[in-house]
Amino acid sequence: MNKIKHYVQGQWTEGKEEGMPIYDAITGEHFTNWAVEGLDIPEVLNYGRTKGGEELRKMTFQERGNMLKSLALYLTKRKEAFYELSYRTGATKVDSWIDIEGGFGNLFANASLRKLFPNQPYHVEGDPIDLSRGGRFMAHHIMVPKKGVAVHINAFNFPVWGMLEKCAVNWMAGVPAIVLPAPSSSYLAEAVAREIINSGILPEGALQIINGTVTSILDTVESQDVVTFTGSASTGRLLKAHPRLIQESVPFTMEADSLNAAVLGEDAVPGTPEFDLFIKEIRKEMTVKAGQKCTAIRRIIVPENLVEDVQIALGKELDKVTIGDPRLKEVRMGSLVSKQQVEAVRNSISDIAKEAEIVYGNLDKLETIGADANKGAFISPVLFRTNEPFKSHAVHEREAFGPVSTIMPYKTLDEAVQLAQMGKGSLVSSIATFDDKIATEYVVNAASHHGRILVINREMAKESTGHGSPLPYLVHGGPGRAGGGEEMGGLRGIKHYLQRTAIQGTPSTITKITGIYQQNAKYKDAEDHLFKYHWEDIQPGMSLKTHKRTLTDSDIQNFANLTWDHFYAHTDITSLDGSIFEKRTAHGYFIISAAAGLFVYPNKGPVAANYGLDSIRFLRPLYHNDTIYVRLTCKEKVDRDVNGKEHPSGIVKWHVEVFDANFENRPASQKTDKDSPLVAVATILTMVEKKQQTFVEMTNDKIHECLNKLTEDSKPLWGTMTPQQMVEHLEYTYRIASGDIQDFDIATPEKILEKVHATLYNYDKMPRQYDFPLAEKSKIKETKYDSLEAAKSKLIESREAYLEFFKEQPEAVLKNAVFGNMNRYEWYLLERKHLNHHFEQFGLI
Repeated sequence: MNKIKHYVQGQWTEGKEEGMPIYDAITGEHFTNWAVEGLDIPEVLNYGRTKGGEELRKMTFQERGNMLKSLALYLTKRKEAFYELSYRTGATKVDSWIDIEGGFGNLFANASLRKLFPNQPYHVEGDPIDLSRGGRFMAHHIMVPKKGVAVHINAFNFPVWGMLEKCAVNWMAGVPAIVLPAPSSSYLAEAVAREIINSGILPEGALQIINGTVTSILDTVESQDVVTFTGSASTGRLLKAHPRLIQESVPFTMEADSLNAAVLGEDAVPGTPEFDLFIKEIRKEMTVKAGQKCTAIRRIIVPENLVEDVQIALGKELDKVTIGDPRLKEVRMGSLVSKQQVEAVRNSISDIAKEAEIVYGNLDKLETIGADANKGAFISPVLFRTNEPFKSHAVHEREAFGPVSTIMPYKTLDEAVQLAQMGKGSLVSSIATFDDKIATEYVVNAASHHGRILVINREMAKESTGHGSPLPYLVHGGPGRAGGGEEMGGLRGIKHYLQRTAIQGTPSTITKITGIYQQNAKYKDAEDHLFKYHWEDIQPGMSLKTHKRTLTDSDIQNFANLTWDHFYAHTDITSLDGSIFEKRTAHGYFIISAAAGLFVYPNKGPVAANYGLDSIRFLRPLYHNDTIYVRLTCKEKVDRDVNGKEHPSGIVKWHVEVFDANFENRPASQKTDKDSPLVAVATILTMVEKKQQTFVEMTNDKIHECLNKLTEDSKPLWGTMTPQQMVEHLEYTYRIASGDIQDFDIATPEKILEKVHATLYNYDKMPRQYDFPLAEKSKIKETKYDSLEAAKSKLIESREAYLEFFKEQPEAVLKNAVFGNMNRYEWYLLERKHLNHHFEQFGLI
C-alpha cells in the first residue's frame, strides 16, 4: 500500500513503518496509509528557521504579496484535480469549493494587504511619539519578522483552507511554515502542497508539510516560533499546557470547536424574510460539510412561542437534503470524513439525547443516492429540541461534530443572551432580526462571548457570506471554549508573526530606520526639483524649499468667491470681535492651494497625478499681507499595482510644511515660547511613474545600428524565423500601423481585449513563444523581397510612412489584431516593445 509523503528539508520522503490506513469516506476503500516514523523533527524545524526564514525575511511586503498573488493564480489554474480528491473526504462540490477556492481566496486577500505595508521587509506601526519639548528625541514602533517557524496543527475538515488561511498570513509576515494536516484528509493537503512546491514560487523552506500525527512536534519549538492549533477544545488544552511552550514563552493560537448559537429575533415571525433566512441558514450550517465545521450552528435559540414553527419549517428544509455520493449533482450532503468520526458523532448524540428530544433524523435508517450507506461514513441530520435549556447542560457543553443541532426557547432577549453565553465562548453567533434595536441589544450584550456576530436581515441577504464563513479580513477565533485565539483579521493576523519593538532616537535616526521621514529630521536638499525624479530615485527626507508668496486681501476675497466659502473670518472683518482672528484671515484650503502653487513643477514629468490628501492641520491663522514659503519633503514611498492604461508607478507621500516667512521679523513682544514659524502641515500623495529600464528607445539611429548588425548568418535565440523573415514581419506590422493594411479582424476575444490592450503600458517584455494572429495572412514563413538588404530598405520605408501618417493625422486610431484600436502614443509603445523583442531575438541589443 502506498503512503502519503511529506515534504521536509527540501525533499519528498515517507515514513519508514507501514503506517495507519486512510479510507475513502464514500466507498470505504482503503487507498493509502500515513506514516511519520524516521522524520528528524528538530532538524525539520531548524531547516525552516534557516533556509526558509532567511529568504522570506529579505523580501519586502510588496514582494511577499506579489508572491502570494502568483501562487493563488497558479493554484487556481489547477483546481479541478483537487476537487476529485476532495470527493474522497465526503465533500460535495459546494463543500469543496469552500475548502479549495476559499483557501486560494485567502492567498489573494492576504496578497492585497501588501498595499497597507511599507515597501520594505518590516513594518512601521502607528504614529511617531515626541519624547522631548525640543523635538530632538522621539520614539516609534517597528515590527520585524520573527526568526522562527510557524507550526500549524490543523483539523481534518478543511485540509486546503485550513492550511492556506494560516500560511498566507505567516508568509506575508516573512515567516516559514510547517503544516501538520489531520491524517484522515491529509492526502488533499499533500496534493496542494505538492503543486505549491512544484510551482517554485515560494523560497525553498518556506513550506514543509508532515502528513500525519507527530506527538513530538512541540518538544523542540523555540521562543521565536509560533504554534497554531485547530481542532477539539480538549486536545487544544493539552497542547496549550505543553511544558516547552511555557518554558520558551512560545505564542500559541488555538481555534477550537465551539457551540455556536443562532438567535431568532422576536420580530422575525413566520412570513417575514428574516424567519425564512433564519431557517435556510440553519439548514445550510447543519448540512454543508455534513456539519463538520467549527463555525456550524449547534444551538438554535428562538422565542418560546415560535419553537413549533421553527421545528416544522426546519424539518421541511431538512427533508430536501439528499445524501449520497457527492460527485452527483442531485446530492446535497455527502458523508463525514471517516467511520471513526461517525462513531464519535453517534456518541455525542447519545449524550445529548439524555437531556433533549430528537425531533428530526433517524440514526438507524438512512437512504443514500449513488453510494452504499453501510460502506461510507454517512449519517442523517439530527435535530434536537429541549424545552428547558437552562437545565440541560449537555446541549451547551457537548458538541456533536456533524449535522446536529438543538432548538431551545427563550422568553426575553436577555434570556437569549444568557443561553448563547452558556456555550462558554464561541467562534460565531448570529441573530435574525429586522429591528436594529434588538440587534444592538443582542450584539452589545453577547459580544463578550463570541469572536464574530452576524446580523441577518432582508437587506443584506443577497450579499451575505453567511453565519459559517470566516473571512480573511475579519478576526477568526473566540474566547473561552473557542480557544481564546485570533486568526486572520487582515493586518492583525500578520502582526501575530511579527515582533513589535519600540525604537528611540533622534528624528533623523528614526527616519533612517523606518524609511519614513519624521518631523524635525534633517532635510536632504535635492539637486533638482522633486517632481523631476522618478519613483525609484526619490528617497525619504529628500526636500526642497520654495520661493515666497504674499497673501493679499484680494487673494482671500477671490478665493471666497471662487469656492463660495464665505465664512465670516474671510469675508466680514466687522465680525471678528471675540473670535480667535485678528484680521481678514486666509482660508486654510487657500493656504494649501497656494502652497501647492509654490512647490508644484509645471512641466510634464514623472509625477503623473495628484493621488489625494492624507492629513492636514492648520496651526495658526494667516492674514492678508502675510508671506509664506513651503518646505516639501518626501515622507514615504508606497508601491502600487497598476490597473488599466497607465504606466507602472508608485505613490509618494509628501510632507508639506507651510512657514510664515515674516516670523523672524516679528517683535519679541509678539512671540511666546510656543510660537513657531510653522503655520500649517499636510501630507499629500502623488502618483509617480517608475523608470522605464526594460526597453531601448527605438530612434532612427538605433534602428539603423541594429539592422546593420543583422546578417544572413544571424541566428535567433528563440523561434524559427530567419533574419529576412523577421525584417519582413516588422515591415508588415509597420504597414498596419500606417493604415496601409486594415482588412483583418481583431483576434483577441472581446472579454479580455481591454486587459490585453492595457499591457501596452507596462514594462514587461513580449512573450518569446507567441503565434502572430496574422501569420497566415502575412505569409510570414515566405520572403517576398530579393534579399535581406532589400527587406531592410522596405522596413525603413514603411516606418517612415507610419511616422508621416501620424504626423499628418495625430488623432487617428488604427486597428491592431492583438491589441485592438490604438492611438498614436499606443503605436509608439507597441513599436518600442516589438522592435526590442525581435532585435533581442537576434542578439542585436
